[in-house]
Amino acid sequence: MKSFVLLGGGGVFAVHYAKYLLEKAEGVEKVVCVGRNPVAAPPFTFGVGDNDPRYAYRQIHIVFEQDRLFELFDAVKPDVIVNFAALAYATSWVKSHRYYETNVVAVSRMCEELMKRDYLKRFLQIGTSELYGAVNKAVDENYPLTPTSPYAVSKMAADLHLETLWAVRKFPMNILRPSNAYGPGQLLYRILPRAVYCALKGEKLPLEGGGRVKKSYIHSQDLAHAIHLINTKAEFGKIYNAGPELPCTIRHLVELVAEEMDMPFEQLCDIVPGRVGEDAQYWLDSSRIKQDLGWEPKISLREGVRDMIEWGRRYIDQLPDKVPEFVLRA
Repeated sequence: MKSFVLLGGGGVFAVHYAKYLLEKAEGVEKVVCVGRNPVAAPPFTFGVGDNDPRYAYRQIHIVFEQDRLFELFDAVKPDVIVNFAALAYATSWVKSHRYYETNVVAVSRMCEELMKRDYLKRFLQIGTSELYGAVNKAVDENYPLTPTSPYAVSKMAADLHLETLWAVRKFPMNILRPSNAYGPGQLLYRILPRAVYCALKGEKLPLEGGGRVKKSYIHSQDLAHAIHLINTKAEFGKIYNAGPELPCTIRHLVELVAEEMDMPFEQLCDIVPGRVGEDAQYWLDSSRIKQDLGWEPKISLREGVRDMIEWGRRYIDQLPDKVPEFVLRA
Protein backbone atom coordinates (compact mmCIF):
# COMPACT_ATOMS: atom_id res chain seq x y z
CA MET A 1 0.00 0.00 0.00
CA LYS A 2 1.30 3.44 -0.92
CA SER A 3 0.55 6.98 0.21
CA PHE A 4 0.90 9.98 -2.08
CA VAL A 5 1.21 13.71 -1.43
CA LEU A 6 0.52 15.98 -4.41
CA LEU A 7 1.91 19.50 -4.06
CA GLY A 8 0.09 22.14 -6.04
CA GLY A 9 -2.83 19.89 -5.25
CA GLY A 10 -5.52 22.45 -6.04
CA GLY A 11 -4.39 22.70 -9.66
CA VAL A 12 -6.06 20.90 -12.51
CA PHE A 13 -3.30 18.39 -13.21
CA ALA A 14 -2.93 17.35 -9.59
CA VAL A 15 -6.70 16.92 -9.44
CA HIS A 16 -6.58 14.64 -12.49
CA TYR A 17 -3.72 12.61 -11.05
CA ALA A 18 -5.60 12.25 -7.77
CA LYS A 19 -8.57 11.00 -9.80
CA TYR A 20 -6.29 8.51 -11.58
CA LEU A 21 -4.89 7.22 -8.29
CA LEU A 22 -8.27 6.81 -6.67
CA GLU A 23 -9.98 5.20 -9.66
CA LYS A 24 -7.30 3.30 -11.60
CA ALA A 25 -4.19 2.66 -9.50
CA GLU A 26 -3.71 -0.38 -7.28
CA GLY A 27 -2.58 -0.39 -3.66
CA VAL A 28 -3.32 3.27 -2.93
CA GLU A 29 -3.78 3.86 0.78
CA LYS A 30 -3.81 7.66 0.93
CA VAL A 31 -3.86 10.63 -1.46
CA VAL A 32 -3.31 14.05 0.09
CA CYS A 33 -3.50 17.13 -2.12
CA VAL A 34 -1.75 20.22 -0.75
CA GLY A 35 -2.63 23.64 -2.17
CA ARG A 36 -2.23 27.27 -1.18
CA ASN A 37 -5.93 28.06 -1.71
CA PRO A 38 -9.12 26.69 -0.17
CA VAL A 39 -10.81 23.84 -2.04
CA ALA A 40 -11.92 25.10 -5.44
CA ALA A 41 -15.49 25.19 -6.71
CA PRO A 42 -17.01 22.05 -8.34
CA PRO A 43 -16.18 23.07 -11.95
CA PHE A 44 -12.49 22.83 -11.02
CA THR A 45 -12.56 19.72 -8.81
CA PHE A 46 -15.60 17.86 -10.27
CA GLY A 47 -16.07 15.74 -7.17
CA VAL A 48 -12.64 14.09 -7.06
CA GLY A 49 -12.16 12.52 -3.63
CA ASP A 50 -15.69 13.18 -2.42
CA ASN A 51 -16.74 10.52 0.10
CA ASP A 52 -13.49 8.60 -0.38
CA PRO A 53 -11.76 8.06 2.99
CA ARG A 54 -8.42 7.69 1.22
CA TYR A 55 -8.49 11.33 0.03
CA ALA A 56 -7.76 14.58 1.86
CA TYR A 57 -7.06 18.19 0.92
CA ARG A 58 -4.87 20.47 3.04
CA GLN A 59 -4.40 24.22 2.55
CA ILE A 60 -0.69 24.91 3.08
CA HIS A 61 1.60 27.41 1.30
CA ILE A 62 4.81 25.63 0.32
CA VAL A 63 6.88 28.84 0.37
CA PHE A 64 5.79 30.38 3.67
CA GLU A 65 4.48 27.39 5.64
CA GLN A 66 7.08 24.69 5.29
CA ASP A 67 6.84 24.03 9.03
CA ARG A 68 3.20 23.03 8.54
CA LEU A 69 4.11 21.17 5.37
CA PHE A 70 6.60 18.96 7.19
CA GLU A 71 4.19 18.38 10.03
CA LEU A 72 1.89 16.97 7.35
CA PHE A 73 4.68 14.94 5.73
CA ASP A 74 5.70 13.41 9.05
CA ALA A 75 2.09 12.53 9.84
CA VAL A 76 1.31 10.98 6.45
CA LYS A 77 4.81 9.58 5.76
CA PRO A 78 4.26 9.63 1.99
CA ASP A 79 5.94 7.03 -0.16
CA VAL A 80 5.68 9.37 -3.16
CA ILE A 81 5.61 13.15 -3.43
CA VAL A 82 4.67 14.69 -6.77
CA ASN A 83 5.48 18.38 -7.09
CA PHE A 84 3.02 20.11 -9.43
CA ALA A 85 3.41 23.37 -7.50
CA ALA A 86 4.84 26.20 -9.58
CA LEU A 87 4.21 29.73 -10.64
CA ALA A 88 3.72 29.31 -14.37
CA TYR A 89 2.53 32.18 -16.50
CA ALA A 90 3.63 34.00 -19.61
CA THR A 91 4.26 37.33 -17.85
CA SER A 92 7.07 36.08 -15.59
CA TRP A 93 9.11 39.21 -16.36
CA VAL A 94 6.84 40.98 -13.85
CA LYS A 95 7.89 40.29 -10.23
CA SER A 96 10.11 37.49 -11.43
CA HIS A 97 11.45 36.94 -7.90
CA ARG A 98 8.12 35.30 -7.05
CA TYR A 99 8.84 32.59 -9.62
CA TYR A 100 12.23 31.86 -8.06
CA GLU A 101 10.76 31.75 -4.53
CA THR A 102 8.23 29.09 -5.48
CA ASN A 103 9.94 27.20 -8.28
CA VAL A 104 13.50 27.03 -6.92
CA VAL A 105 13.93 28.13 -3.30
CA ALA A 106 10.93 26.27 -1.91
CA VAL A 107 11.93 23.10 -3.79
CA SER A 108 15.54 23.20 -2.57
CA ARG A 109 14.52 23.79 1.05
CA MET A 110 11.95 21.02 0.90
CA CYS A 111 14.27 18.44 -0.62
CA GLU A 112 17.03 19.22 1.88
CA GLU A 113 14.63 18.43 4.71
CA LEU A 114 13.21 15.37 2.94
CA MET A 115 16.68 13.86 2.73
CA LYS A 116 16.58 13.61 6.54
CA ARG A 117 13.47 11.40 6.39
CA ASP A 118 13.57 7.70 5.61
CA TYR A 119 9.93 7.25 4.55
CA LEU A 120 10.10 8.94 1.13
CA LYS A 121 10.58 6.46 -1.72
CA ARG A 122 10.30 8.85 -4.70
CA PHE A 123 10.08 12.57 -5.45
CA LEU A 124 8.70 13.43 -8.89
CA GLN A 125 9.21 16.96 -10.15
CA ILE A 126 6.77 18.14 -12.83
CA GLY A 127 8.91 20.24 -15.13
CA THR A 128 8.21 21.96 -18.43
CA SER A 129 9.04 21.75 -22.12
CA GLU A 130 9.78 25.49 -22.08
CA LEU A 131 13.31 24.72 -20.84
CA TYR A 132 14.29 23.82 -24.39
CA GLY A 133 13.14 27.16 -25.77
CA ALA A 134 11.85 27.57 -29.31
CA VAL A 135 12.80 24.57 -31.46
CA ASN A 136 12.44 23.55 -35.11
CA LYS A 137 12.40 19.80 -34.48
CA ALA A 138 11.35 17.29 -31.85
CA VAL A 139 13.96 17.46 -29.08
CA ASP A 140 14.92 14.80 -26.57
CA GLU A 141 16.01 15.07 -22.94
CA ASN A 142 19.65 15.69 -23.91
CA TYR A 143 18.89 18.77 -26.02
CA PRO A 144 20.59 21.94 -24.72
CA LEU A 145 18.48 23.91 -22.26
CA THR A 146 17.82 27.41 -23.60
CA PRO A 147 15.13 29.02 -21.42
CA THR A 148 13.80 32.36 -22.62
CA SER A 149 11.83 33.64 -19.60
CA PRO A 150 12.32 33.92 -15.83
CA TYR A 151 9.70 31.18 -15.42
CA ALA A 152 11.67 28.78 -17.63
CA VAL A 153 14.95 29.74 -15.94
CA SER A 154 13.44 29.01 -12.53
CA LYS A 155 12.21 25.59 -13.65
CA MET A 156 15.60 24.81 -15.17
CA ALA A 157 17.32 25.72 -11.90
CA ALA A 158 15.06 23.36 -9.96
CA ASP A 159 15.75 20.53 -12.43
CA LEU A 160 19.51 21.05 -12.23
CA HIS A 161 19.35 21.14 -8.44
CA LEU A 162 17.48 17.83 -8.37
CA GLU A 163 19.88 16.25 -10.85
CA THR A 164 22.75 17.21 -8.55
CA LEU A 165 20.95 15.80 -5.51
CA TRP A 166 20.61 12.48 -7.32
CA ALA A 167 24.17 12.41 -8.62
CA VAL A 168 25.80 13.29 -5.30
CA ARG A 169 23.33 12.33 -2.56
CA LYS A 170 21.19 9.71 -4.33
CA PHE A 171 18.00 11.61 -3.55
CA PRO A 172 15.31 9.38 -5.14
CA MET A 173 14.00 11.75 -7.75
CA ASN A 174 12.68 11.83 -11.30
CA ILE A 175 11.71 14.73 -13.54
CA LEU A 176 8.87 14.78 -16.07
CA ARG A 177 8.87 17.48 -18.74
CA PRO A 178 5.43 17.39 -20.33
CA SER A 179 4.23 19.35 -23.30
CA ASN A 180 1.33 21.77 -22.86
CA ALA A 181 -1.34 19.87 -20.98
CA TYR A 182 -5.03 20.68 -20.78
CA GLY A 183 -8.13 19.12 -19.31
CA PRO A 184 -11.51 19.70 -17.67
CA GLY A 185 -11.15 22.03 -14.72
CA GLN A 186 -8.33 24.10 -16.20
CA LEU A 187 -8.42 27.76 -15.18
CA LEU A 188 -10.37 29.94 -17.55
CA TYR A 189 -7.56 32.28 -18.55
CA ARG A 190 -5.82 29.37 -20.32
CA ILE A 191 -6.43 29.19 -24.05
CA LEU A 192 -8.60 26.06 -24.41
CA PRO A 193 -11.02 26.56 -21.50
CA ARG A 194 -11.28 30.23 -22.45
CA ALA A 195 -12.15 29.33 -26.05
CA VAL A 196 -14.84 26.93 -24.83
CA TYR A 197 -16.16 29.52 -22.36
CA CYS A 198 -16.34 32.24 -25.03
CA ALA A 199 -18.09 29.90 -27.47
CA LEU A 200 -20.70 28.95 -24.87
CA LYS A 201 -21.22 32.54 -23.71
CA GLY A 202 -21.27 34.06 -27.20
CA GLU A 203 -18.22 36.19 -26.43
CA LYS A 204 -15.13 36.94 -28.48
CA LEU A 205 -11.86 35.19 -27.72
CA PRO A 206 -8.83 37.52 -28.05
CA LEU A 207 -6.45 35.36 -30.06
CA GLU A 208 -2.93 36.67 -29.57
CA GLY A 209 -0.88 36.98 -32.74
CA GLY A 210 -3.57 35.19 -34.70
CA GLY A 211 -2.60 31.91 -33.00
CA ARG A 212 0.51 31.38 -35.15
CA VAL A 213 2.59 29.94 -32.30
CA LYS A 214 2.90 26.13 -32.31
CA LYS A 215 2.63 24.04 -29.17
CA SER A 216 2.20 20.36 -28.35
CA TYR A 217 -0.93 19.47 -26.41
CA ILE A 218 -1.70 16.41 -24.27
CA HIS A 219 -4.82 15.63 -22.30
CA SER A 220 -4.60 15.59 -18.50
CA GLN A 221 -5.51 11.89 -18.45
CA ASP A 222 -2.52 11.06 -20.66
CA LEU A 223 -0.37 13.20 -18.37
CA ALA A 224 -1.66 11.35 -15.29
CA HIS A 225 -0.81 8.03 -16.93
CA ALA A 226 2.75 9.20 -17.68
CA ILE A 227 3.18 10.36 -14.09
CA HIS A 228 2.02 7.06 -12.68
CA LEU A 229 4.27 5.01 -14.93
CA ILE A 230 7.25 7.01 -13.71
CA ASN A 231 6.15 6.65 -10.08
CA THR A 232 5.86 2.89 -10.37
CA LYS A 233 8.46 1.82 -12.93
CA ALA A 234 11.13 4.41 -13.68
CA GLU A 235 14.76 4.19 -12.67
CA PHE A 236 15.69 6.92 -10.22
CA GLY A 237 17.47 9.94 -11.63
CA LYS A 238 15.93 9.72 -15.10
CA ILE A 239 14.30 12.63 -16.88
CA TYR A 240 11.40 12.04 -19.25
CA ASN A 241 9.70 14.14 -21.92
CA ALA A 242 6.03 13.42 -22.55
CA GLY A 243 4.13 14.87 -25.48
CA PRO A 244 2.34 14.09 -28.73
CA GLU A 245 4.11 13.22 -31.94
CA LEU A 246 3.40 16.56 -33.63
CA PRO A 247 2.71 20.14 -32.52
CA CYS A 248 -0.08 22.33 -33.84
CA THR A 249 -0.79 26.03 -34.00
CA ILE A 250 -2.91 27.63 -31.32
CA ARG A 251 -5.18 28.74 -34.17
CA HIS A 252 -5.79 25.09 -35.10
CA LEU A 253 -6.71 24.34 -31.49
CA VAL A 254 -9.26 27.17 -31.48
CA GLU A 255 -10.54 26.12 -34.92
CA LEU A 256 -11.33 22.69 -33.47
CA VAL A 257 -13.39 24.35 -30.74
CA ALA A 258 -15.29 26.36 -33.35
CA GLU A 259 -15.89 23.26 -35.50
CA GLU A 260 -17.13 21.18 -32.57
CA MET A 261 -19.41 24.06 -31.48
CA ASP A 262 -20.69 24.41 -35.07
CA MET A 263 -19.76 28.07 -35.38
CA PRO A 264 -17.52 30.06 -37.77
CA PHE A 265 -13.99 30.66 -36.54
CA GLU A 266 -14.41 34.40 -37.19
CA GLN A 267 -17.46 34.46 -34.92
CA LEU A 268 -15.42 33.05 -32.04
CA CYS A 269 -12.20 35.11 -32.32
CA ASP A 270 -10.80 38.59 -32.49
CA ILE A 271 -7.18 38.74 -33.61
CA VAL A 272 -5.01 40.80 -31.23
CA PRO A 273 -1.24 41.49 -31.14
CA GLY A 274 1.00 38.66 -30.00
CA ARG A 275 3.23 38.67 -26.93
CA VAL A 276 6.75 40.06 -27.32
CA GLY A 277 9.40 37.36 -27.06
CA GLU A 278 7.00 34.40 -27.17
CA ASP A 279 8.65 31.16 -28.29
CA ALA A 280 7.52 30.12 -31.77
CA GLN A 281 7.27 26.35 -31.23
CA TYR A 282 7.53 23.69 -28.50
CA TRP A 283 8.04 20.12 -29.72
CA LEU A 284 9.20 17.11 -27.71
CA ASP A 285 10.76 13.80 -28.64
CA SER A 286 9.13 11.35 -26.21
CA SER A 287 10.95 8.22 -27.36
CA ARG A 288 12.55 7.56 -23.97
CA ILE A 289 9.31 7.30 -21.99
CA LYS A 290 7.81 5.12 -24.72
CA GLN A 291 10.80 2.77 -24.81
CA ASP A 292 11.36 2.60 -21.04
CA LEU A 293 7.80 2.67 -19.73
CA GLY A 294 5.49 2.02 -22.68
CA TRP A 295 3.79 5.42 -22.57
CA GLU A 296 2.22 7.21 -25.47
CA PRO A 297 -0.76 9.57 -25.63
CA LYS A 298 -4.12 7.90 -26.24
CA ILE A 299 -6.52 10.84 -26.44
CA SER A 300 -6.51 12.73 -29.74
CA LEU A 301 -6.71 16.51 -29.74
CA ARG A 302 -10.21 16.47 -31.21
CA GLU A 303 -11.37 13.99 -28.54
CA GLY A 304 -9.82 16.21 -25.90
CA VAL A 305 -11.57 19.30 -27.28
CA ARG A 306 -14.87 17.45 -27.13
CA ASP A 307 -14.13 16.53 -23.52
CA MET A 308 -13.49 20.19 -22.70
CA ILE A 309 -16.71 21.28 -24.38
CA GLU A 310 -18.67 18.67 -22.43
CA TRP A 311 -17.10 19.98 -19.22
CA GLY A 312 -17.98 23.56 -20.16
CA ARG A 313 -21.60 22.69 -20.93
CA ARG A 314 -21.93 20.76 -17.69
CA TYR A 315 -20.65 23.58 -15.50
CA ILE A 316 -21.46 26.73 -17.50
CA ASP A 317 -24.01 27.91 -14.92
CA GLN A 318 -21.39 27.61 -12.16
CA LEU A 319 -18.62 29.42 -14.01
CA PRO A 320 -18.07 33.15 -13.37
CA ASP A 321 -19.82 35.74 -15.50
CA LYS A 322 -16.44 37.06 -16.63
CA VAL A 323 -13.16 35.29 -17.30
CA PRO A 324 -10.95 36.12 -14.31
CA GLU A 325 -7.56 37.62 -15.04
CA PHE A 326 -4.37 35.96 -13.84
CA VAL A 327 -3.25 37.44 -10.50
CA LEU A 328 0.38 36.92 -9.49
CA ARG A 329 0.59 35.74 -5.90
CA ALA A 330 3.47 34.50 -3.81
